[in-house]
Amino acid sequence: MPRLHINVDHVATLRQARRETFPDPVAWALAAEEAGAAGITCHLRRDRRHIQDADVENLRNSIGTLLNLECSLDEEMLAIAQRSRAQAFCLVPENRQEVTTEGGLNVIGEVDRLREAIPRLGETGGLVSLFIDPDLSQIDMARELQAPFIELHTGEYAQAQGEERMATLERLASATAHAHNIGLRVNAGHGLDYENTAPVASIPGIEELNIGFAIVARSVFVGVSRAIGEMQNLLKDLSVKS
Repeated sequence: MPRLHINVDHVATLRQARRETFPDPVAWALAAEEAGAAGITCHLRRDRRHIQDADVENLRNSIGTLLNLECSLDEEMLAIAQRSRAQAFCLVPENRQEVTTEGGLNVIGEVDRLREAIPRLGETGGLVSLFIDPDLSQIDMARELQAPFIELHTGEYAQAQGEERMATLERLASATAHAHNIGLRVNAGHGLDYENTAPVASIPGIEELNIGFAIVARSVFVGVSRAIGEMQNLLKDLSVKS
């Protein structure tokens, strides 16, 4: 059963809608841990649309599980990541006009910056992953750059329907198997919810799922504990069936 890491960005989105001090993503993260989350993820964007610099520091000082900090290759973001003491980093593409991350990092096109960024963050003691599409050439380059992890972008899968969804799921499974064959560890995330997570979680070799928006949205109706418990139960049911 993959570990369930919870992205708290959209708790901060709600707070920033009114520039209030609440809801506090740190308090929400602590409740998520109590409900069984194996780790907490946040994405500090250049435009600070949701998570703020202080949130990163407060999360690191408060939570008891692993903090995974997502950031772009922008120099300011890398410098903040270095100081953050996060235990894991995920390097992601970032477009200021996008509503949410629209695709994986172009590892091949960003070789020079990644060749500098991966060891730079690795020297802090944190594990580094690259958020990429299930593209074998991108995965091969991630291995060449000695990234210990990749996180497969599941957004295309989440948006697809019918036969197209099955095809995207097969690409995710093939990409995971290929990554393992060349020595990479694999996480997955983006767009996963209570309806579409099970097939991805069933792919052998995926160690961790990063899920945020769907669980935060569900918690508005049923509370943090139940929202996370429902996802955990879904993953446990898969474990029992396997």
